[in-house]
Amino acid sequence: MAGAAGLMTEVSWKVLERRARVKRSGSIYEPLKSINLPRPDNETLWDKLDHYYRIAKSTLLLYQSPTTGLFPTKTCGGDQKAKIQDSLYCAAGAWALALAYRRIDDDKGRTHELEHSAIKCMRGILYCYMRQADKVQQFKQDPRPTTCLHSVFNVHTGDEMLSYEEYGHLQVSFIQNLVFCVERVYRVPDFGVWERGSKYNNGSTELHSSSVGLAKAALEAINGFNLFGNQGCSWSVIFVDLDAHNRNRQTLCSLLPRESRSHNTDAALLPCISYPAFALDDEVLFSQTLDKVVRKLKGKYGFKRFLRDGYRTSLEDPSRRYYKPAEIKLFDGIECEFPIFFLYMMIDGVFRGNPTQVKEYQDLLTPVLHQTTEGYPVIPKYYYVPADFVEYEKKNPGSQKRFPSNCGRDGKLFLWGQALYIIAKLLADELISPKDIDPVQRYVPLQNQRNVSMRFSNQGPLENDLVVHVALVAESQRLQVFLNTYGIQTQTPQQVEPIQIWAQQELVKAYFHLGINEKLGLSGRPDRPIGCLGTSKIYRILGKTVVCYPIIFDLSDFYMSQDVLLLIDDIKNALQFIKQYWKMHGRPLFLVLIREDNIRGSRFNPILDMLAAFKNGIIGGVKVHVDRLQTLISGAVVEQLDFLRISETEELPEFKSFEELELPKHSKVKRQSSTPNAPKLEQQPEINITEWKNKPTHEILQKLNDCSCLASQAVLLGILLKREGPNFITKEGTVSDHIERVYRRAGSKKLWLAVRYGAAFTQKFSSSIAPHITTFLVHGKQVTLGAFGHEEEVISNPLSPGVIKNIIYYKCNTHDEREAVIQQELVIHIGWIISNNPELFRGMLKIRIGWIIHAMEYELQIRSGNKPTMDLYQLSPSEVKQLLLDILQPQQNGRCWLNRRQIDGSLNRTPPGFYDRVWQILERTPNGIVVAGKHLPQQPTLSDMTMYEMNFSLLVEDTLGNIDQPKYRQIVVELLMVVSIVLERNPELEFQDKVDLDRLVKDAFHEFQKDESRPKEIEKQDDMTSFYNTPPLGKRGTCSYLTKVVMNLLLEGEVKPSNDDPCLVS
Repeated sequence: MAGAAGLMTEVSWKVLERRARVKRSGSIYEPLKSINLPRPDNETLWDKLDHYYRIAKSTLLLYQSPTTGLFPTKTCGGDQKAKIQDSLYCAAGAWALALAYRRIDDDKGRTHELEHSAIKCMRGILYCYMRQADKVQQFKQDPRPTTCLHSVFNVHTGDEMLSYEEYGHLQVSFIQNLVFCVERVYRVPDFGVWERGSKYNNGSTELHSSSVGLAKAALEAINGFNLFGNQGCSWSVIFVDLDAHNRNRQTLCSLLPRESRSHNTDAALLPCISYPAFALDDEVLFSQTLDKVVRKLKGKYGFKRFLRDGYRTSLEDPSRRYYKPAEIKLFDGIECEFPIFFLYMMIDGVFRGNPTQVKEYQDLLTPVLHQTTEGYPVIPKYYYVPADFVEYEKKNPGSQKRFPSNCGRDGKLFLWGQALYIIAKLLADELISPKDIDPVQRYVPLQNQRNVSMRFSNQGPLENDLVVHVALVAESQRLQVFLNTYGIQTQTPQQVEPIQIWAQQELVKAYFHLGINEKLGLSGRPDRPIGCLGTSKIYRILGKTVVCYPIIFDLSDFYMSQDVLLLIDDIKNALQFIKQYWKMHGRPLFLVLIREDNIRGSRFNPILDMLAAFKNGIIGGVKVHVDRLQTLISGAVVEQLDFLRISETEELPEFKSFEELELPKHSKVKRQSSTPNAPKLEQQPEINITEWKNKPTHEILQKLNDCSCLASQAVLLGILLKREGPNFITKEGTVSDHIERVYRRAGSKKLWLAVRYGAAFTQKFSSSIAPHITTFLVHGKQVTLGAFGHEEEVISNPLSPGVIKNIIYYKCNTHDEREAVIQQELVIHIGWIISNNPELFRGMLKIRIGWIIHAMEYELQIRSGNKPTMDLYQLSPSEVKQLLLDILQPQQNGRCWLNRRQIDGSLNRTPPGFYDRVWQILERTPNGIVVAGKHLPQQPTLSDMTMYEMNFSLLVEDTLGNIDQPKYRQIVVELLMVVSIVLERNPELEFQDKVDLDRLVKDAFHEFQKDESRPKEIEKQDDMTSFYNTPPLGKRGTCSYLTKVVMNLLLEGEVKPSNDDPCLVS
């Protein structure tokens, strides 16, 4: 009976298998047996290579296009598409086998054949890309999905296939211009390796770790590479912007071990952190990322691409490009498994000298291999669960047998897998070595990496106790003499000759000539500023030796450069940044430019203290060595900008070096009397703004002529600007010109209120805003711009400076003109702080600039006590920064609970594990959570997302975003923590209806009032101040009242038995 039952089960299974295959492919075929090819022990080298040559010839090279050299995505039927990624791996497979054949003298021409197969493919890819030169030019100026390069071409003609609307193409001299595109990958959300964007497959893009990692590795590998090899010359060398590379490095490290906001992990990280990219410098982060991928995605037949991946599953609707909301829940537990990732793990084991890992994955690979009719091994693209077995698999994961994809049958091959199989087997059989297929030695331990091209700078990381070389340059000779009296030795621009000192804008002009190609219609490097790392090198340009001072010493049109204390802070931050991220052979050279304006007025002493710290050899925790510029050059990194090749017919580009300030002889520096402290009357406008807004124009003009207060003049001019326009004529010309003059005068007198009015009315915009916002984003934060209590704009992806300027002046000017410029200040301050002290932003997922300003104004109210509150807009930029640092400090023990809640609520700070706890609440709340009129439903939230997903945390933040009072928001956060703990301790309870958080807080407050009003004999009031000021813990703490109302609500519903209940009677 048992045998008969077993036979019937086997027959039933085969019937289901046959039915599944009919549904799947429309054709009926028998499953192929796993490959098992015995190999003789005494094989010669020729026999071994001949075996792999026949595999490559039959399953790879047979399908190469004779015209373009590309390889098709599908090897049968009329499909003509070729993907760049597949073709690259096919070329790598052919090249690897060619390298193995180099070990044989009489190779019968196979080395040449295989090498040129790979070369033809690479030239075909370059040809396809060169035909998209117009897109390269567009992408350089405006990096976004609609301007990206195509990644799918016609396999025979090289024509573009599939428009942007039909396909997610965005996966990030012509080669040099491609480098300009790749440098921006850290800020361009793309569709990722799987061409689906976010996990939800709804057409949205995300920033992917795998994309950024491959870009970082590509920049490191190609930097200093000569495209013409040993026969090349100086102008065929590829240059990489050191600061752009570093931004990609920072972005990658901040994203990992996640793949993106929606992908908690992804198998695409394997080729990023291991072969072929080896993108990670941090061994600890590498182990964390790899362990997470293996733990969550490894299966019996291969690795899942990512969790809830619906690609080619039985439940996926192939007629739709995008999924419906909550549809990805259907694919949970039945994701296809891809054997190709066993090959990646084999290769990783070879590179890392781990034979145990190689054998483990080789053993896993053998059962899932199949063979062609000729007996050659075939890698199925994926294994799937047939529709008839889906329910069984979901109930008992791993219990059902999976079927291979059609690849390997009827001429259908997965070429990416075939190419990788050849590489993996050649490495495992020791027919090639890791250094053969990684000639730039990316797999070598970081400290042992050497520069392949010794002439050009390399980005190989070095761990050392860095000493920054510093050269002090005085603007004029009399300033040098003056500083010498204080024992500060400096040089003037004339004294460093023939070395030239340039501003970084001049270096940008030089780099503009890099990559120009008139035939292809390509301009040179885009107009992007050079960062601190780039200005720490020495440059050889047109036979001249050039050093650049950092961008922080530029005389910016934005007023923050006029604050000397802020300049000192920026210098310390820049030195810390260089110390942390300088990864080159040679010392960084930091040029400190001292201007006469820096030492005028009362700010001389801080400058003198900073210069004394330089002389002592340490500043802000960074070791420095101060010396003459000529002495420091020998230990610096020299970059040869030989691409500036000028023929006799071409006109020489003009570069302006920094020149010494010419002054009358025997003149002396006047530091105290030149800029007297402004009277207090000048700080505040002497007019009422509301009153003067309604007065006629002629009265405003009369008052403007009579008024000497710059702040009042700025206010009056602002009224005229709105009413009459920028070209209206005043006593000093047009309104716009007059405002500009007031702005300059106020800046020289350090009248910050008038300065901010002038900057706002003339719509000044700092060029560093966009990079700083990108810094927020790469640290995993969102940022909102807009005034407190008014509409805010959420920025979750990098934007261009023009778009950010429009947001700032549109969202902020409607409330208070000055808000637009103070928000720019805070973006710059926070950008520096989050780079150097990211721990201050722990627990803050969304940085709301308007709310932070509100917190700073609240802090000023607390400090003023009974005195009039100081106006935030009258503070200097350095004082604003210090105030910001004060409220960011997480330890607020000296404050009352009302103030602590107000500050933490304004900062949107949450306790550790907060978002995970909200997920657990949602699991026990079928009808969801409501707060401030915003509903967070249980479904499709739990179906679409996972607990540890960044997108869920952002959704919770968005739900809390409707709360308009900071201290109330913080009480709601405390309430959610209480709810989570109550549910955790009472597993038999769950909410039956929507959880209205506002009602719970209101009920808790009423309970609080009952206890408070009895002893104090006062009437109940709606003022919650005393409740906000109550500590959370204790008998009458806020948590006790919140717990009481939560339990009351829970006990209104049904009690469900729990298996963990100790009182349960079985």
